[in-house]
Amino acid sequence: MWKSKDVYYISDSTGILATNLGQSLLCQFPEISFHEEKFAYIRTAAEAEKVISYIIKKSGAARRPLIFSTVMNPELLKIFDKPEVEFFDAYEFFLQRLETCLEAKPLRVPGFSRRTDDVSMAKRAAAINYCLEHDDGTRVDELDESDVILVGVSRAGKTPVSVYLATQLGLKAANFPLTAEYLSQYRLPEGIRRNVRQAVGLTTSPELLHSVREKRYPGSNYAKMSTCIAEIQQAEQLFMKHSIPVIKTAGKSIEEIATEVSQELGLSKKPTTLNNVGE
Repeated sequence: MWKSKDVYYISDSTGILATNLGQSLLCQFPEISFHEEKFAYIRTAAEAEKVISYIIKKSGAARRPLIFSTVMNPELLKIFDKPEVEFFDAYEFFLQRLETCLEAKPLRVPGFSRRTDDVSMAKRAAAINYCLEHDDGTRVDELDESDVILVGVSRAGKTPVSVYLATQLGLKAANFPLTAEYLSQYRLPEGIRRNVRQAVGLTTSPELLHSVREKRYPGSNYAKMSTCIAEIQQAEQLFMKHSIPVIKTAGKSIEEIATEVSQELGLSKKPTTLNNVGE
């Protein structure tokens, strides 16, 4: 069994899909250490030759590095599919079957996006602006246009999830930190109470919250385990009082949390993202 392997993600677009696919597969082998690099926007033979030469020189043929590819161009695929490497083409198997099923030829265009009209682009831009203008409790009296209002104690992950919802799902996401003032009285600002159907509570484990706060404000009362425990308990009671659905964030990625939020509010079927099939 290999103790370690070099892994390369190669794409003629952003490389997001190649990386996500490779990592989702490789995590099934926790006993092996993987050393990863990504090469994005590889679209010419010269670029491909340069990358494969680098890979073989760095990793060595004897180690047979892994390559996960979402490159579309058949000529470039031949350059990467060398005997010195283990090559995984993320598209070929599916494209061949789809070509047969649909009785049509695939475009094989890198980073191709389904056409999106100006209205959809404008909605996403508006969502991003809204998110920035309503971050961390800002303009809490102006939440009537919100699609999502994330509520939780400080450092529960509200801002990164809000940004993801806006940039990737095109949702107008606001977030509000539950300070001692609101926790002690188990109350919410009028702007949130008025739009409570758009609210979702984020909570986490005391251990994780303590760890995050301790790194930012070491030795502070704010970071004490007792403070973290008390705030989480108060927040969860507040969520219950106002009938706000709760999502636990500990151990989850931003993408997972955002997906759960959108599903909880019934918004998962209404994304306005560009449907990039070549990432």
